[in-house]
Amino acid sequence: MAPGRATGRRLADTGKSDAGPAGRLAATLDGLRDVRFSRRTLLTGAAIGGGLALAWSVWPRHYTQIADAAKGETAFGAFVKIDRGGQVIVVVPQAELGQGVFTLFAQIVADELGADWRTVAVQPAPPGPLYANRLLAREWFDGPVKRTFGSWGDSAVDEYARRSALMLTGGSTSVANFAPDLRQAGATARVLLCMAAAARWDVTWESCDIAGGIVSDGTHKARIGDLAQEAAAYTPPVVLPYRPDGRDDALFGTDAPRLDIPAKIDGSANYAADIRLPDMLFAAIRQGPVNAARLTSINEAAARKVSGMVGIVREAGWVAVTGRNWWAANQALDRLDPVFELDGPAVDDASVGQALDTAFEGDDGARYFSRGDLSSVFDGARIVRADYAVAPALHLALEPMAATARVREGDVEVWMPTQAPVLARQAIARALDVAEGSVTVYPLFAGGSFGLKMEVDAGVQAALIARAAQAPVQLMWSRSEDIIRDCPRPPAKARMAARLNQTGLIEGWSAKVAAPDGLAQLWSRIADGATRREAIDAMAGESHERAVSGMDVPYAIPNFAVDHYPADIGLPGGRWRSNADSYGAFFTESFVNELAFVAGVEPLSFRIQMLGAHPRLAQCLTTVATLGGWQGGIRGSGQGIACHKMRDGYIAVMVEAGFAGGQVSVRRLVAAVDCGRQVNPAIARQQIEGGMIFGLAMALGASPSYRNALPAKMRLRDYGLPRLADVGDVMIEFMDSPGDPVGVGEIGVPAVAPALASALSTITGKRYRQLPMLGVAV
Repeated sequence: MAPGRATGRRLADTGKSDAGPAGRLAATLDGLRDVRFSRRTLLTGAAIGGGLALAWSVWPRHYTQIADAAKGETAFGAFVKIDRGGQVIVVVPQAELGQGVFTLFAQIVADELGADWRTVAVQPAPPGPLYANRLLAREWFDGPVKRTFGSWGDSAVDEYARRSALMLTGGSTSVANFAPDLRQAGATARVLLCMAAAARWDVTWESCDIAGGIVSDGTHKARIGDLAQEAAAYTPPVVLPYRPDGRDDALFGTDAPRLDIPAKIDGSANYAADIRLPDMLFAAIRQGPVNAARLTSINEAAARKVSGMVGIVREAGWVAVTGRNWWAANQALDRLDPVFELDGPAVDDASVGQALDTAFEGDDGARYFSRGDLSSVFDGARIVRADYAVAPALHLALEPMAATARVREGDVEVWMPTQAPVLARQAIARALDVAEGSVTVYPLFAGGSFGLKMEVDAGVQAALIARAAQAPVQLMWSRSEDIIRDCPRPPAKARMAARLNQTGLIEGWSAKVAAPDGLAQLWSRIADGATRREAIDAMAGESHERAVSGMDVPYAIPNFAVDHYPADIGLPGGRWRSNADSYGAFFTESFVNELAFVAGVEPLSFRIQMLGAHPRLAQCLTTVATLGGWQGGIRGSGQGIACHKMRDGYIAVMVEAGFAGGQVSVRRLVAAVDCGRQVNPAIARQQIEGGMIFGLAMALGASPSYRNALPAKMRLRDYGLPRLADVGDVMIEFMDSPGDPVGVGEIGVPAVAPALASALSTITGKRYRQLPMLGVAV
């Protein structure tokens, strides 16, 4: 396929679609008019003016759930099973996307239990209330619920997540959400096993302990597999004895070998493309440009001339071809030459930019972070201003979207990588008009995601194609399809303004940001079955704190405000690694560097003087400066520095870069990180390293240029993604912190771009205020 051309995507632009905008979503928690008690309804509404109340009377206060146990296995609650041979099986409700969650969860349980790491295994969890990710649910619903219920908001969302079995992976929330439950599960199993052993030996259970999978009281010994069945009959004490932190023999905090790596190395791990079923067909799909409304025509005769082509499955918004192999299906799809009608004008870079600019003039803006009085500070003062912009950012995972489905009477099976298995199952059931209980989703390893595998489209499409073909079908999107139909992290523009006082400190700070709320659109699609256009329409004019996350800066600025202006850009948005923090940190930290220059203060010192309330972040900054040999950001140094606070984690990044052969050459990436005690430091280091490279990709590429509703670049090699040769030394230092573990999957991303922009400025003397930043210096 020629670069910049999507074969078989001729456009039939007939103007505005006749499909009207969708109504407000019932699942949006600030709608709250629906008093039905369904999966979409968290709150019940009283009469107008009478307030809103939680339906506590019909909600359970406690949930009891036992893991499914096979023959020879004994379940200890929802998270732990032990078989007769002593193998400990940890039930994991999170998707393994490469972030090491299988190992981390197993390590937490094994440490508290006293298991032999060589005998620990993992198993994906089925749907269940105790497997809900409450922290990620809070992120989605935080604003509306907090506005309505205040301090009750978290409890309301937690109950909704449990009732809905809202199993979600994302937002670096896995360990933070489940670590207490996992530790409790390990401690409970340990105590019950000690009780069973004590009964055998006629000793007190408190005198027993477990190490290496062996229960002992100092005199007697028994394998945990021999005691498991007896132990399950005992009742644990109300107050569990937990192991103390920092033990010499602790598994927590060590670089335990990853459980997923051996299968990935020897090829036995199953990814979506590895599934094979009897009589299986292969499918390729076309869904049209980014704002396609419907399929209007195909050339079926040409497609049927391809050897190995089997059939055509046509839906309102897409068309798929099945074949004896994927190559035949894709070749037939090219010849099918589908034509799509657009929903309105074709999306392009100009229309996106105009929509963002127009948003600033609208009436839908809202203020989310503020303190002091900006108007009095700015009135008649000399103001420093700068405008910033970031383009949409694609996911560009190595594995394109894919799924395998088998549809039989009363039985639907789908194999797919997914970050939202329960929502995927619900979406498949809706599409096929079958009972949700008849649908089984088998979650697989993901070959990269960065938020994209939260989408459910591929699973739904595979099931519909399999039903039409009356045979098992494996669907895989082509690389160009994966790029065209990506729901990127939304673009954003910022108008920054600040006043410096006579001593060079920031006295007033204003940030105005125009951006869509991609996370709200995602929820509308995956939870409520909205089309991409319906999701955009449903969120039109809705402002949310999520769209400016990361912009409540940690600096001591007495007068401060951040405003968000929602924008309808016609381009669907979605979840992305670090979400709005990725551009929020670029806006704020780049502006801080510019203000430091105006004040005539070295950038590190400029930050430190404003971080009295955040000593952990200040320590990260001083540490990264020492490790990196910070020269003060002087002209020609090629060094830049930036920092970021994300949730309860802190990071400072120093970049040393220059130009070689007309390209950016990054000589060193240095980071100092404070994210509490890490379960597995090696995995944490991998995540920070990966996040920093991801942030570098955002700074230099990973963004399409939209023309006539299509990305101009259709291949990975066109996106300027960093390769090994493009990145020099990567140095990461973790602070010795006693705090609880904080997720590290995303925090490595945001601070890289502003640090790189500052580094390049020391060489060129220009400011880089756009992402991707090459060729746009001012």
